[in-house]
Parts: sequence; C-alpha cells; structure tokens
Amino acid sequence: MQSVALIDYGSGNLRSAEKALVRAAEGRAEIVVTHDPERVAEADRVVLPGVGAFAACMAALSERSGVIEAMDAAVRQRGAPFLGICVGMQLMASRGHEFGVTPGLDWIAGDVRIIQPKGEGLKVPHMGWNTLDDVSDLPLLAEEKAGAPVYFTHSYAMYPEDDRDVAAWVDHGGRFPAAVARDNMAGVQFHPEKSQSAGLKLLADFLEWRP
Repeated sequence: MQSVALIDYGSGNLRSAEKALVRAAEGRAEIVVTHDPERVAEADRVVLPGVGAFAACMAALSERSGVIEAMDAAVRQRGAPFLGICVGMQLMASRGHEFGVTPGLDWIAGDVRIIQPKGEGLKVPHMGWNTLDDVSDLPLLAEEKAGAPVYFTHSYAMYPEDDRDVAAWVDHGGRFPAAVARDNMAGVQFHPEKSQSAGLKLLADFLEWRP
C-alpha cells in the first residue's frame, strides 16, 4: 500500500485535510500525519496543507527540523507526487509579500501577493464558492475543468513568473492563479477538503496521479 505523508507543522486545516484524504483513499493508501523527516523522505506522495499567513506558516515549517530537506528529497530528487493546499501551494513560491518579504521553498519561481479585486461589493478575503477558468489537462482537475465549483478562503495568491506553471485561473474582480503545476508538483489555492464531491475527486485523482 502506498504511503502519503501529510506534513504536520501545526496548520489549521491539517485534520480536515487528513479526514478528506482518508475518505478519498478508500483504503488504497495509508495517510500518515507526520513531521518525521525519515517518513517524509520515504513517502510515496507528499501533501502540504496550510492556512493563515505565509510568513508564519513558513516559519512553522522551518522549525520542524529536517522536514523541508526531506520534502525536497522525496519530491524534487526522487519525484514523488506533491500536492500543496492553499498556503501549502503558496509556500512553493520564491517569496511571500505578507508582513514583509519571506523566502518560500522556491520550487516554482514566483511571488505571493495580496489580491486586489476590482468591482463593487468584492471583498478581501475571497471567501466562498467559485468556478475555474482556462483549466489545464492536469488529471487532478477533471471535475473543475467540467465546471464544478470549489471553495476558496484567502487574501493572497501565488503568481508564477511563467504562466505555463498555472494550471487554472479564477476570477474575483480580476484573474489570479487557482492552481499551479510543474512536473510532479501541483498546488491548489482552493480547499479540496471543503469542496465536497469535486474536492474529494481531486484528492482521489491525486492518489492515482502518475506524472
């Protein structure tokens, strides 16, 4: 049975992500909540959750000794499929511009900046259901490509330097990336664990993804 390392660095959506992954796996994968570098390095797949401020999340992840190095070994060196969720996706970027400038993992070159919707009644944070635009053929996004709405709650978004790394867009008074992907790495700004059947399908497809 394949193992999925769900990185535990104190993220607020850790347990809801765990429950959704367990449900999506239907016994086909072992979901391991861990910050043990050895388990992370050996995992078949890696999931990084996240809610809150970029700087605080990056600091909390960095405080887990050896975890970032283990993630790098599993994902970038060995090629294990990776999924970042919400701030977990944002941490893939080079930098976050929230409460100053904070270096990220720099797995996909780009910056995390506050969204600035234009239009009466459009607020920050962007909260609620929305459909995606220009969805790529990434297997994880099959339901979203068909128009299924997903759930967002965030004030910042990741803007890759290369638009080819954007796997889907969303419009909230202006377009910004809703998903990114490069090689064996993917990230979604929305919350699959809060997106009902479309979110569970995405997680199930991630567990079968062979990039």
